[in-house]
Amino acid sequence: MGVSLLSILALGFVLGIKHAIEPDHVIAVSTIASQSKKLWRSSLAGVFWGIGHTATLFIIGTFLIVMKGEIPEKWAMSLEFLVGIMLVYLGVTTLLSFKNIHLHKHDHNGEEDKHKHIHTHEHSGKHEHKHQHHKVSYFRSLMIGLVHGLAGSGAMVLLTMSTVKSVWEGVIYILIFGTGTVVGMLFFTTIIGIPFVFSAKKISLNRTLTQITGVVSTVFGIYYMYNLGITEGLFKLWIQ
Repeated sequence: MGVSLLSILALGFVLGIKHAIEPDHVIAVSTIASQSKKLWRSSLAGVFWGIGHTATLFIIGTFLIVMKGEIPEKWAMSLEFLVGIMLVYLGVTTLLSFKNIHLHKHDHNGEEDKHKHIHTHEHSGKHEHKHQHHKVSYFRSLMIGLVHGLAGSGAMVLLTMSTVKSVWEGVIYILIFGTGTVVGMLFFTTIIGIPFVFSAKKISLNRTLTQITGVVSTVFGIYYMYNLGITEGLFKLWIQ
């Protein structure tokens, strides 16, 4: 493997890290990290995002490189529009995540325990309680990564084809780029998860941070769709 190719692959790894921290990626994963009460779970959510993102890029990218094709512009933009829809959905569900959450103090041996925790209740006809603690959904992180991979596959193929000279080099480049996105998102979801983990026992602060995350995701998702539909002319492309 020549020095020039090694340099290209190293650049691909760096670009993968940079790609991971694009606003729509960070905002989407932050809605997952906001549900975490343990830092390692938040970090792992970023890893699953990276795996999903890389899997889509690898499958679609390899196919397009082998077939020497590209995704039509209106379909590429439609996949980007899907990212906007997903951001709004993630934002709304994050905002609603505190809807049925209550704070409880527990008595042990006749004394009030200082330990507090939050959980939701499902009430049956017998007024029984089932505790449901929020957990990070790694499958959800994986699916978010898959959607982002779909949206970015067209640009990835164009970048790869303009950088490497053969199919096998292109495949390796995509995998290295994907590894960079995994590392980048691992690092940044860890950073994003810190305030949520440390505020886990401070209910009001945790609720505020989570709601801010939901609002940002929703607003950015709406702006993202508007920008694609109006500014970028997606609607006109489909009408033509």
